Amino acid sequence: MPALLGCIADDFTGATDLAGTLVRAGMRTVQMIGIPEADTVSADVDAIVIALKSRTAPTAQAVAESLQSLKWLQAAGCCQFVFKICSTFDSTDKGNIGPVSEALLTALDSDFAMVCPAFPRNARRVYQGYLFVGDGLLSESGMEQHPLTPMTDPNLVRVLDRQTQGSVGLLPYDTIKRGAAAVTAACEHLRVEGTSLVIADTLAEDDLEVLATAASDHALVVGASGIATGLAGNFHCRGLLGHAAVAGQLTIPVGQGAVLAGSCSQTTREQVAQAAAHYPAIKLDPVQLAKDEDAVADVLVQAQEYLAAGPVLIYSSSEPKILQATQNKLGAARAAAVVEAAMAHLAQGLVAAGVTRLVVAGGETSGAVVKALDIHGLRIGTEIDPGVPWTLSLNNPAIGLVLKSGNFGSKDFFLRVFEDPP
Repeated sequence: MPALLGCIADDFTGATDLAGTLVRAGMRTVQMIGIPEADTVSADVDAIVIALKSRTAPTAQAVAESLQSLKWLQAAGCCQFVFKICSTFDSTDKGNIGPVSEALLTALDSDFAMVCPAFPRNARRVYQGYLFVGDGLLSESGMEQHPLTPMTDPNLVRVLDRQTQGSVGLLPYDTIKRGAAAVTAACEHLRVEGTSLVIADTLAEDDLEVLATAASDHALVVGASGIATGLAGNFHCRGLLGHAAVAGQLTIPVGQGAVLAGSCSQTTREQVAQAAAHYPAIKLDPVQLAKDEDAVADVLVQAQEYLAAGPVLIYSSSEPKILQATQNKLGAARAAAVVEAAMAHLAQGLVAAGVTRLVVAGGETSGAVVKALDIHGLRIGTEIDPGVPWTLSLNNPAIGLVLKSGNFGSKDFFLRVFEDPP
């Protein structure tokens, strides 16, 4: 039986977040790293998530890679598609959410898609088009200081309108609370009026179920992973899924563990602080990495000395002022590239030294690590925290991976992750 749901994610941890949500909803799911080669997915799969590194790529590249991914998923038999974006709508005024969404609609010969960035389980909610993170607006959440995609406007209708050629609308909460039939009617009205993308208000998990039901026949849905539960439910209702009990079964190999934290989000910084009080911790200095070609090798030697006693933490996470000072010295792009290259080399060295359980924090860092380890795809297991599952590499079953968005996970995540793997 061919796969049912085809998903294109704009970064690696976002892809894992979505894949974990689909598994929790009862869909057997694999995550492919980059655009796959032909015939690389087994038949016992209900959903396929292709992880791209397109969130901050040049827009033309992001569009081209997304369209290639769509073509591959169509060939795999998928009948509905998701463009997975971050629940904090990470983008710039030029894209890439809008341009990719419009390109996918055109390729699917469709003219309308819901945009559902909310993820209530992780305190991301949308009301009157404004995105709230916890109790505050997106623009007051720390995301306004993001080095690559600073989110200073919490009104997603405005943000998306600046990125698109077509018309952007709003599905207000008053419509959502009246149920799926009302949402379906509102979507058709907006479509006939010429609206191509519509931001959906969402305050609770039940709202996502309503939106997913209304979108059951839509060729494309754009959003964070929260909408995936409802989309999986649509397939359940049609009798197309019967594997909920085994969807997330994995056996993670017993062995040494390590954490590579590249994200500078507030959440990851808090996780690093807690873990550093319990694990041996090594902090990377991008400036030192840039000028000393032996710095990574020295860190690896130090880490190997620690591994015999338990997990080791290696991190570059810094406070905003320190990050800004580093970027002033190296430039933002070079500072990021130096850290990603270091994390990639460290991942290779740690695995060669016997690490079989590797936890990576940050989308860009995760992308660099899976590329360095030549991992083509991941089988998705059960969640550790909302949006963060264990995974097992398809082409190297000896490696258990956790790819964590910088903003996800409890404060003690790095401590709990090694306690009771599946």
